Amino acid sequence: MPIRVPDELPAVNILRNENIFVMTSTRASIQNIRPLKVLLLNLMPKKIEAENQFIRLLSNSPLQVDIQLLRIDSRQCKNTPVEHLDTFYCDFDSIKDQNFDGLIVTGAPLGLVEFEDVTYWDEIEKIVTWAKSHVTSTLFVCWAVQAALNILYRLPKYTRTTKLSGVYSHSTLDPLALLTRGFDETFFAPHSRFADFPESVIREHTDLDILASSEEAGAYLFSSKDRRLVFVTGHPEYDVGTLAAEYWRDRAADLNPALPINYFPNDDPENSPIAAWRSHGHLLFSNWLNYYVYQITPYDLTFMNPSLD
Repeated sequence: MPIRVPDELPAVNILRNENIFVMTSTRASIQNIRPLKVLLLNLMPKKIEAENQFIRLLSNSPLQVDIQLLRIDSRQCKNTPVEHLDTFYCDFDSIKDQNFDGLIVTGAPLGLVEFEDVTYWDEIEKIVTWAKSHVTSTLFVCWAVQAALNILYRLPKYTRTTKLSGVYSHSTLDPLALLTRGFDETFFAPHSRFADFPESVIREHTDLDILASSEEAGAYLFSSKDRRLVFVTGHPEYDVGTLAAEYWRDRAADLNPALPINYFPNDDPENSPIAAWRSHGHLLFSNWLNYYVYQITPYDLTFMNPSLD
């Protein structure tokens, strides 16, 4: 089944060229099916690139998904044309009275910035708190995980001494978990972060269930028992060349970045990397849409299920 997006969004042609079934809003409007309403709060600097990556993963589902792009504020973004933001993104005030089946909050390059110094921290707190009563299930990615753990569980910021960058092996911890249904016992996922997520901290200071972890990268995937909250500390949405682009960007800026682990063949940055995480990424998002959103969300979003409040 298709992913539903605005007719003129750049992702339409990009994903169609990849043989991904994308349905424009015009065509979807004539189908007598209620699509899942998923809000994407895009905090990444290169917003169009992030849109493509997340929409690609959301498309791998038998469900029709209506994507609404949300920006944190109206400030200009140097990496995304203002016309694109004004055309395809909404502000929080315009949707705060609505309910949504799902919300995805992306990562952001704020690993070394204290929460109180984040320009839009107040807005992040407002949206995360709002989602508790207006969204069936919220999925946080990378830095958004760290932000949400602070807002929802008052966990302090844990920061690594060196950046975690590369493709790491992970293990599933619960063979019956719905979110990892169909996963192999070990799988790969990319990471690019200074944030640290020790398993011991998650277990001791939250009521969340850790579903997958890595010896090198720590807790990778965890969720609340009621399926309302999902935390993914890596970047399953990354394209094959995203880590390479980050590495060469940092090299050009004389930041002396370490070579991403287990990424470039023979650890030679001149070699083209090979993606080892695509199947896991698609399955993760498909499971989230099915088991954590579709199976528990009400048909009429005007009346959110009281048990989810």
